[in-house]
Amino acid sequence: TEQAVAIAGGIIGGVLLFILIGITAYLLWKKFCHLLSYKKLTSPVKTTNANAIFQDPSTSEIQLKSTRSRSVPFIIPPTLHGRDWINLTNEEQVQEDSDPYMIPQDGPRSSFHSLAGAYVVGTINPELYKLPEDKSETDFPEGNIGRLWFSVEYEQESERLLVSLIKVRKLQPPADSCSPFVKIYLLPDERSYLQSKTKRRTLNPQFDENFVFQVSSKMLLQRTLKFLVYHVDKQKKHHLLGQVIFPLKNETLTGHNKLVIWRDLEKENLEPPSEYGDIQFSLSYNDYLGRLTVVVLRARGLKLQEESHAVSVYVKVSLMNHNKFVKSKKTAAVLGSPNPVYNETFSFKADQTELDTASLSLSVLQNIKGEKTHLLGRVVVGPFMYTRGKELEHWNEMISKPKELVKRWHTLCYST
Repeated sequence: TEQAVAIAGGIIGGVLLFILIGITAYLLWKKFCHLLSYKKLTSPVKTTNANAIFQDPSTSEIQLKSTRSRSVPFIIPPTLHGRDWINLTNEEQVQEDSDPYMIPQDGPRSSFHSLAGAYVVGTINPELYKLPEDKSETDFPEGNIGRLWFSVEYEQESERLLVSLIKVRKLQPPADSCSPFVKIYLLPDERSYLQSKTKRRTLNPQFDENFVFQVSSKMLLQRTLKFLVYHVDKQKKHHLLGQVIFPLKNETLTGHNKLVIWRDLEKENLEPPSEYGDIQFSLSYNDYLGRLTVVVLRARGLKLQEESHAVSVYVKVSLMNHNKFVKSKKTAAVLGSPNPVYNETFSFKADQTELDTASLSLSVLQNIKGEKTHLLGRVVVGPFMYTRGKELEHWNEMISKPKELVKRWHTLCYST
C-alpha cells in the first residue's frame, strides 16, 4: 500500500508540474507576440521647448518659423491620420503619407503626451482674440464721485418704459461705510418715484433690478429719467451722494433696441432756487475754428404762470455784439415742468477778436397755447464790458480753457 501511495503522489506531482510549465510557456508566448505587434519607430522625436508638441522632421521647420513665445499650437489630432493637409503654411505639405506615429523622448511628461501622432499646422496668438478692454470700469476722471450703469427699453404695444438698474461703482460716501440705494424718477413728475433695495456696506453695489414706468408714446420723448443715489447711515438718515439726469428725447427706444448706458454721478445743487429760478449751461470756445458752443442743460425753480401740460417752456440763446443782435437759436419746448431738462447744443461763429465785445443772452420763455409768450427770466454772460460776478467768471474760464466744456449754474433775473 505504501508503494501505491508513493506512485500516486508522484503521478499527481508530475501532472501539476507539467501544467505549471505549460502555463508559463503560454504567458511567455503571449508576451512575445504582443511585443511583435508594435511597429518599429524610424527616428526619434525632438522637442523645441518645454511646451513643444512632438513632431517628425517633416514639420520641424514649420514649427520653428511659426512658434512664438506666447502662441498656442494649433494641431491635427491622430484620429485624422490618413488625410492630406496641404497648403496650410507657406504652401508646404504638413502631413505626408509616411508613418505619422511618434512617442515623446524621456524627460518631463508633456501635457500633449496622449496626442502621439498629432501635427502642428500653425499657431494661434491669444492676444488677437482678447475682447477690447471696458474702460468704463477703469477710466475714472479726477474728482469723480461715482458712476452708474442702467439700461432703457420701451414696449410700444403696452406703452411701458422698462428701466434696469445695473450697478454703481466708486462711490464717495461721507463716512467709512456705505449702504447705498437708488431712487428713480420719470420727470417732470417729481412726486412719485421707484426705489431699489439697499446694498449693505459696499462702495460698488450691484443692483440688477428692473423697474416699469407707464408712459404714452406721445409723451415719452418729453420725459427725463432722474437717478438719485443715497447712502443710509447708522441713524437711518439718507445722504444724497449724486445724481444722473437722462433725457429720453434723443434716444431711439424700441423693444428691439435695449440701450445699456453709463453716466458719471453729478452733485445736486443743494442751494434753494433763486427768486426767478436758475439755469445750468456749458460754454466752450474753439479758437482754431472760431466757434462758440453753448450746451443748455436744465433749469430749476421756474415760476410758471400756470402749471399744466398746456404750458411749454423753452430757452432762447442769442449771440450779441456791441449789444446788437447777431443770431439766436431755441431749444425744444418742455411741457408743464418748473424743472425742465434740455441737453441741447448750439454753435455760433465768433472770431477770437470779437470775444471782447460779444456776449450771450439766455432767456427762459413760457408759452401758453393761445396766449402771448411770457419771459420767466434771463441771464447774460460775457466780458467785463457787460457782466460781473459768476457770469464774468464763466466767460473768462471758457476763454482760458479752449475746446473744454465749462459747466455752471446761473441765477435768472427778470428784466424786459
